Amino acid sequence: MAKSAKQNSLAAIPGALVLVGAGKMGGAMLDGWLARKLSPKKVIVLEPQPSKAIKTLGKRGVRINPKGDVGPVAALVIAVKPQSAPDALPLLAALIDQKTVVVSIMAGRTLGFLEQHLPNAAIVRAMPNTPAAIGRGITVAVGNRRVEAKSRKLAHGLLAATGSVEWVNDEALMDAVTAVSGSGPAYVFLLAEAMAEAGVAAGLPAALAEKLARETVAGSGELMLRSPLPVATLRQNVTSPGGTTAAALEVLMGQGGVAPLMTKAVAAATKRGKGLAG
Repeated sequence: MAKSAKQNSLAAIPGALVLVGAGKMGGAMLDGWLARKLSPKKVIVLEPQPSKAIKTLGKRGVRINPKGDVGPVAALVIAVKPQSAPDALPLLAALIDQKTVVVSIMAGRTLGFLEQHLPNAAIVRAMPNTPAAIGRGITVAVGNRRVEAKSRKLAHGLLAATGSVEWVNDEALMDAVTAVSGSGPAYVFLLAEAMAEAGVAAGLPAALAEKLARETVAGSGELMLRSPLPVATLRQNVTSPGGTTAAALEVLMGQGGVAPLMTKAVAAATKRGKGLAG
């Protein structure tokens, strides 16, 4: 994978930016774009049930479900649920011209599926994750053969507004990407949940157990992000021979422990992603 490029201002985007679907992820991306100096007047939101926050952006100039011609569209970002794609995509073809880059963040929906509904378009398939809501997400993207340097740069700038971006050349990797990073925040939250429950079982008050679990997971994640050391080394640095951590890791790393369970979980998510493909 290529290294993430430096995040740039979106002020100079050449035309309108259309966001199709303004739920949690779409809304997080929109917040990121506006924070990167994108003029609200350049943004068009197509969302049948806009939230209060999205409606508030209308007062700043964001056009919500406008009628009639919207003018040249520089980028069209599709953030609807994968199941809604067959109904949504045919309505979007009229918004696209040769200069428009289409960015889809729909899980499982392949470039081939998108090309069937949006022929001759430069299309980027991307998978972000929920830490995008605080600007700490990671997105992996792949483009079709019509994505050239200029359209890739624009797509990268849009995706980088919510965190790191990596590109792959092989679309077949995207289901595994979805299983690891797209679904991954849920695995981390489950870990914190399980730690808190285990703390209660060991005698801690529930509120304290949850605070300890949350702060430990969050702090360890930040340490892992900042440290140049391999994650295995960070784990070993916490583990004294014969100590309490070693006793716990004998269970977590034993037969049927975390590693084989995670392998099975990621495989199941990857399989489901392939099943969503169209």
